[in-house]
Amino acid sequence: MNSHYPKNGRVILHVDMNSFYASVEMAYDPSLRGKPLAIAGNPQERRGIIVTCSYEARSYGVKTTMPLWEAKKLCPKLVIMSPNFDRYRAASKGIFTILRQYSDLVEPVSIDEGYVDITDSFEKGTPLEIASAIQAQIKGQLDLPCSIGVAPNKFLAKTASDMKKPMGITVLRKRDIPEKLWPLPVIEMHGIGEKTAEKLNSIGISTCYDLAHGNDIQIKSKIGINGLRLKERANGVDRRNVDPESIYDYKSVGNSTTLPKDTTNQNELLSIIKTLCAKVSTRLQQKQVLGTTVQIIIKNKFRKTITRSKKMENPLYKKEELFQIAKELFLKHWDGDPVRLLGVTAQEIVEKSEATEQLDLFSYEVKAKNEPLYNVLNQLQDKFGKDSISKGFQGKKNRKNATYDPKNDTSFNKDFLRE
Repeated sequence: MNSHYPKNGRVILHVDMNSFYASVEMAYDPSLRGKPLAIAGNPQERRGIIVTCSYEARSYGVKTTMPLWEAKKLCPKLVIMSPNFDRYRAASKGIFTILRQYSDLVEPVSIDEGYVDITDSFEKGTPLEIASAIQAQIKGQLDLPCSIGVAPNKFLAKTASDMKKPMGITVLRKRDIPEKLWPLPVIEMHGIGEKTAEKLNSIGISTCYDLAHGNDIQIKSKIGINGLRLKERANGVDRRNVDPESIYDYKSVGNSTTLPKDTTNQNELLSIIKTLCAKVSTRLQQKQVLGTTVQIIIKNKFRKTITRSKKMENPLYKKEELFQIAKELFLKHWDGDPVRLLGVTAQEIVEKSEATEQLDLFSYEVKAKNEPLYNVLNQLQDKFGKDSISKGFQGKKNRKNATYDPKNDTSFNKDFLRE
């Protein structure tokens, strides 16, 4: 069986669930099968944006992120359901429990996709046999369809899983890149969005082949250091390992909401921002992290988006502190147009244990009053361990020793399984 595995390289699967939310609803209620189904927000409010839809709905032109009114126009018989996140989280746990039966190296990426390194799983079969077994087991036990990419690295595996949906299994080797990857427009390459594609197009790079053979200096000057990384990807180079512990990493924590109706009422808008700050604060405390930058997002009725941020000297997590900065940013940058969406995000996240505070003239007196408490905490932690006691936060699992327990939701606490 070893002959089917590379001597020096890796074999990585990317498992991507097909129309996940809609598929979960159809598994829960078989009467929905074969019908054009869309999962959206509150159908009675404008916030009804299509989150995902069944392939039957897609045949009518219905797409993810499409406004509900537009989807109904394309498909009058569209069945619309509000999201049931408890149901989706339960299904996601079942999926990743199955994946861990084939390898210990499983990296969840979102609620409905993840990487599996099966390099050392040769006793379970060839890569194609394992991919087929995973697909069949998820379908048989959970009644959910998925597509799987098989490749020597994460980028190619992700690219492969997108090539055949639903219920596809695609192998993408480096020798296949000239035929399968290079002819694609750069906008179709994983990791490239519309703005990046536009910048690349402006310097004559329109296909993945163009990117793979582009000039380093020209690419870097146009889209920065990330451009060279994208060029490597276009050549099939990706050195990232499958990291099971990445589910405990956070780069930002944010919340946003679409307003039921456009509004210019400043007090109402500030009240919404205050509520968003409270939600962000709660999640920061749950994760035992602090933010060093506060960002606000304002989208008006004309679909213009204003994004502004402010970096703080000291990391913060309290809702009052977040609101003070978010309010300041909003009042400074809001142009008075009717607001459709508001968002607040704490960025540049640091773990509480690693956060340092630069004491200034105004905060020194307050901190000095708390110094005896800090000394007691430090003494207790020195004696009984770092995680034995903490101030103002709930306990946190040790990241290095954390393991996934299907019965314990707190060990699997990426945002997509909480919100």
